[in-house]
Amino acid sequence: MTTVWVHGNGKGDTMKATAKQTTTKTLADLYTAADRQHPVTITYTKADGTETLRTIEIYDIHTTKAGDIVLKAMDRETGESRTWRLDRISAYTVHRTAYLVPRPAAADGQPRVAAPAARVPAAVIGREIARDDAAYYGDGYAILTAA
Repeated sequence: MTTVWVHGNGKGDTMKATAKQTTTKTLADLYTAADRQHPVTITYTKADGTETLRTIEIYDIHTTKAGDIVLKAMDRETGESRTWRLDRISAYTVHRTAYLVPRPAAADGQPRVAAPAARVPAAVIGREIARDDAAYYGDGYAILTAA
């Protein structure tokens, strides 16, 4: 696994590999993030085997009838509510900032405007840091999308 350096004290924070810790520890971290309304960047493997890096804002964690633990969260890239299976999350990092994406009401059928899709981990992390410090990146993320 590649280490991704995020914001922090010079060393940065690394993504936590879920394979190196118990499911209980992962769930505890994610429940804490949801409780404190801190976004989480995850490395997620889709059903077709492709890996994606997303930043999500968790609002529910539950177990399905099939026994899978799932997170319901807003996807910052698309602005949509999505479901993420815990067993498909291979790494995560909890950010120290607040939620930004509004959760749509059940009757809200209006599409959300999303930021351009980030294709590399550095772009996703950069976008999240930019959201954290909007005064510094007052150009509407242009510096991040130019690359």
